[in-house]
Amino acid sequence: MPSTRDPAAAAGRRRSSSPLNRTLRSVFGHTSLRAGQAEVIERIMRGLSTLAVMPTGAGKSLCYQLPAMQLEGRTVVVSPLIALMKDQCDKLTALGIEAVQVNSALSADELAAAETALRDGSARIVLTTPERLADHAFLQQLAAHPVALVAVDEAHCISQWGHDFRPAFLDIGPAIRALGSPTVLALTATAGTEVAADVMKHLGIPRSGLIDTGAYRANLHFAVEQMQHEDDRQRRIVELVQEEGGSGIVYAATVKAAEQAFETLRARCESVALYHGKLGARERDEAQERFMSGAARVMVATNAFGMGIDKPDIRFIVHSQMPSSLHAYYQEAGRAGRDGQRARCVLLFHAKDRAVQQFFLAGKYPQLEDIDAVYRQLLATPPAHESWTSTSLLAALDRPRSRMQAAVALLRQEKLLRIGRRGEISLRREAVSGADLGKMLDAYKERRVQDRETLERMLSYAQSGQCRWQMLLADLDPSADAKRCGTCDNCRRIAAHEAALAQPILVSTQSTTATADRAQSSSTTAPARPPMRFAESDPVKVRRFGAGVVVASTEGSITVAFEDGTQRCIHPDYVTRRRVPRKSAGSDPGTEAGALLAGGAPARGLLKASMPA
Repeated sequence: MPSTRDPAAAAGRRRSSSPLNRTLRSVFGHTSLRAGQAEVIERIMRGLSTLAVMPTGAGKSLCYQLPAMQLEGRTVVVSPLIALMKDQCDKLTALGIEAVQVNSALSADELAAAETALRDGSARIVLTTPERLADHAFLQQLAAHPVALVAVDEAHCISQWGHDFRPAFLDIGPAIRALGSPTVLALTATAGTEVAADVMKHLGIPRSGLIDTGAYRANLHFAVEQMQHEDDRQRRIVELVQEEGGSGIVYAATVKAAEQAFETLRARCESVALYHGKLGARERDEAQERFMSGAARVMVATNAFGMGIDKPDIRFIVHSQMPSSLHAYYQEAGRAGRDGQRARCVLLFHAKDRAVQQFFLAGKYPQLEDIDAVYRQLLATPPAHESWTSTSLLAALDRPRSRMQAAVALLRQEKLLRIGRRGEISLRREAVSGADLGKMLDAYKERRVQDRETLERMLSYAQSGQCRWQMLLADLDPSADAKRCGTCDNCRRIAAHEAALAQPILVSTQSTTATADRAQSSSTTAPARPPMRFAESDPVKVRRFGAGVVVASTEGSITVAFEDGTQRCIHPDYVTRRRVPRKSAGSDPGTEAGALLAGGAPARGLLKASMPA
């Protein structure tokens, strides 16, 4: 990033700081900006495209809303979810800002009003979906008046390496160029090195345009509870909701699980709403409105709800099922505590959760027949003898929409598809063999491997005895030097064990006779130290990781050295003793432990975990 000490930059700040500050106070009601916001906003005001990686609750929306009030020209905001768009548009309108939304959920009258605002230029902020940007007619409406800024919310969705890749986001780059290449602001809470590079490549953001303010939020207190039976999970959901005051969200991985949790809570007379993708638009809107207004204290939802929802007083997030990745978990858990006050984030983990996520992964990528279906459809004559578009092509294919979008994206990446200025889609090559199409799928092999590794890291988090924040930050920001948070369930267990070890054993001095000492011992001696389940060098076995030996042990955490040379911190519930075959006479019983502790290879990747510092 260019130095902020540059004279031109300083002059730019002097020219813009006063109007910005006045707008910040008079329109948005803030007296100052949060960490990171000022730096991002300064770059936007200087016309420098930027990728801002900021933690959930850090005020990313203000980074485009405040400049939008000062820039000459309209601001286009691309959002992945209609629920997110509605929430943002309602808040902007309530502040007196001319904002409109354009999406498939609008009525005919609402869409007509929005299009009028686009034509006459009264709409200062336009919120829309990436799918709309593939519509040439809509792009013409946007371009009717100058566009000063394009803000891409949840920008990690544009990257094939992101946890929530959405092929429709690939239409954003061409749309930006069609709008005259205005300044771009990409916003996300999670972006590793590969994701950040991918986002900047697609959106034309220079390497110097990355601003990463970190992910740690001290007010979020994480915990994982191990569930043995489904009945235990439902009971615990009710208990957690009743234990916490304020509003909260209960997340489920499947629609069926969300509906079950909703019915369970409603049967206990809890104030609860339900939100998932299979509900109609009106039902989803009503549920969101009830939750945001406080009419419903608890929202039970799948991951279709919550992206970008800014409700500051959420006091708890309960995940009744494990999500697919730590990035997704951080995004969802991070919706709590946006007011800076303490919030509780609990994951209820059941071993079956892994199979649920594996099922989702299996249906995530296009198969050969999917690519072939898209290719053959493009060879056919389009409706009304017009050109194929993304909308008409997907409508003509009677297959899962997400897989069809991924197939189209793959054909584009392989340069077999051409998208014209009016959004028309055509084939670059009409003679493509089945073998050629099959080779394209090789591009997804690495992604499949990555997704499996990502799921394994999520499982490690759920089963680990290490500090929860250390594990999250190792995945979100590997360069972070994370200390133990002191507030998660594992840190509290470790602290309790350390305190017990430090507790002195009180010996009675009230009698000088051995008999008196023995008589008094039961009342004058402190409780015995809690027994350690494992000793150093004990042979053990851990599900999924195999055989190993204990390196160190506390009440809440066992560090195990494995045969592949790695060391991992494991929750005691997942560690079992292992019988070692009796050695022949003269053999060293410590040979196996010594080999594992001294001769192993260095621990690899993000799965490495040492004892908390």
